[in-house]
Amino acid sequence: MKIDSRDSSTQRRLSGNKKEKVNMKELQTLKTDLYKTRIVSKQLGDDIGENEVLVKIEKFSFTANNVTYGVAGDAIGYWQFFPPTEDPNNEWGCIPIWGFAEVLYSNNDDIKYGERIFGYFPPANNLIVSPIKISSQSFMDGKEHRKKLPPVYNNYVRLNGEENYDSSMDNIRALLFPLHITAFCLCDALEEQAYEGASQVIIISASSKTAIGLEQGLADKEDTPKLVGLTSANNTYFLEELGCYDEVISYEQLEKINNHDLSVMVDMSGNQEILTSIQESLGDNMVKCLTVGMTHWNKGVTAEDALAQAEIDHRTEFFFAPAHIQKRNNDWGTEGYNKRTSTFMSKRAEQSREWMQIKEIYGLDKFIQTYQKIVSGDIKPNEGIIVLP
Repeated sequence: MKIDSRDSSTQRRLSGNKKEKVNMKELQTLKTDLYKTRIVSKQLGDDIGENEVLVKIEKFSFTANNVTYGVAGDAIGYWQFFPPTEDPNNEWGCIPIWGFAEVLYSNNDDIKYGERIFGYFPPANNLIVSPIKISSQSFMDGKEHRKKLPPVYNNYVRLNGEENYDSSMDNIRALLFPLHITAFCLCDALEEQAYEGASQVIIISASSKTAIGLEQGLADKEDTPKLVGLTSANNTYFLEELGCYDEVISYEQLEKINNHDLSVMVDMSGNQEILTSIQESLGDNMVKCLTVGMTHWNKGVTAEDALAQAEIDHRTEFFFAPAHIQKRNNDWGTEGYNKRTSTFMSKRAEQSREWMQIKEIYGLDKFIQTYQKIVSGDIKPNEGIIVLP
């Protein structure tokens, strides 16, 4: 008997577009306590509607950025993207993730069985999407509950139609695309405003992957102000070795910050204690503070705290990357925006090869322990987590 050594995905493509039931498993998080999780199963197959597509989620990343999605789930709407299975009391949620999927069954003439896509998913092994605005490069999910949500999160890239697609970069892309899109937007916004006339940019939670992308992007530009990175004592050596910042200062040594120069702050942490300390030290020399993330959420920060910062001080604003993306799409057109972001992202991806260590985890159940560490902030800054559910 001849043994077929082809992998299961190849065999599925050869077997044709068959409508079969699959056992969907999704990781849910208790909205009021991100440490508490459960895995819920449901059979999918019979409920695939007209023009809908069932995909198998192959792999996804999980970083501190995803924790921010959970913390800001109600305030910004991240819980709305993927309503959880079996949640009659509205207590649980699916923290959105970025990853890759393969079409298992297509009820849509324009989406082919077996093709692969990249985009926004729940932490699960399957999802049903309803493609609209279909082109050879992408489509949008037209599910009713997603229509009022930011378009950048509803877009799926069709990898078959992507020029120069390189599958060897899938892990890096899943990890860094959402983070470095934010970094690109921050770079662009700071440059557009000429850094508010500041002579130094102070980045809080400087060892986060978004912050590293921001610093590397700013370092590429001419006439960039001095870049100061604030991080925990445990991460100062990593940043110094990486050579990202002109100066690295630990949270325990905030008095070392030069408070005589005009300064822009970019806060990835949301830590009110640190923010207050620096703002008081800088006084009128703090010309702008952009609040971006909440990596220190377990220090008592909430999404409401971050959003309320702008009301406390007119110099502080909550930076929402999707709004900036929409602005630049309008300014530059889709082609212009894609060209600029592609150049930025490609360079950041190459630089990440020098420091990123990727760890792959197989199965949602085996991911839970690592999930707890990420929520607690116990993951090394150079570690990237990829889950194959």
